Amino acid sequence: MEKVVLMDKIDFKKTDSYHAPKTFQSIDVPQMQYLMIDGHGDPNTAQAYQDALKTLYPVAYKLKFASKLAGRDYVMPPLEGLWWAEQMESFTVARDKSQWDWTMMLMVPEWLGPDDVAQALDTAQSSGELPAGDKIRLGCLSEGSCVQVLHIGSYDDEAPVLARMHEFINEQGMDLSGKHHEIYLSDPRRVQPEKLRTILRQPVVLASRK
Repeated sequence: MEKVVLMDKIDFKKTDSYHAPKTFQSIDVPQMQYLMIDGHGDPNTAQAYQDALKTLYPVAYKLKFASKLAGRDYVMPPLEGLWWAEQMESFTVARDKSQWDWTMMLMVPEWLGPDDVAQALDTAQSSGELPAGDKIRLGCLSEGSCVQVLHIGSYDDEAPVLARMHEFINEQGMDLSGKHHEIYLSDPRRVQPEKLRTILRQPVVLASRK
């Protein structure tokens, strides 16, 4: 049997895609692939949100373990989310979380593909119940030009930062494009709300001025 030689473990949180300053920054984000689950409702109370996390992580860990056995190990990437609402005021101003739509995501390294994900899903399902196993998928996200900032503090304190971000985007001659993206660098189970570190990212396009 051929011996598998392990490469150095990759920590994606140390790459440019997972770094942001405390001031607004323009960045070009490459296409990336993710395990994804869509849902709706308040992340603090919606069962769909809890089911999404209880499904994403087991599959992601099975995928990571299989990759390690094949010789390429990596640190589990941070949880990410795309957020939007039919009336965006409920997201940026009123913060009516019951009206929110979301896609929760865990990044999948580029050397893994659909067959690897299918095998990881089968393995995870055989090990225990996945409440949203029928909703998980492998999808690509191509955001391109974005504006982002590192927010330190509670998730509920994001609204003023987002308002300033949208003003900055307008001042730079750009329009919003695509869905609001959050990258959770901290574990809220272990970090106090005022110390949470979250990248807030918004895809943009050049504004068409008449």
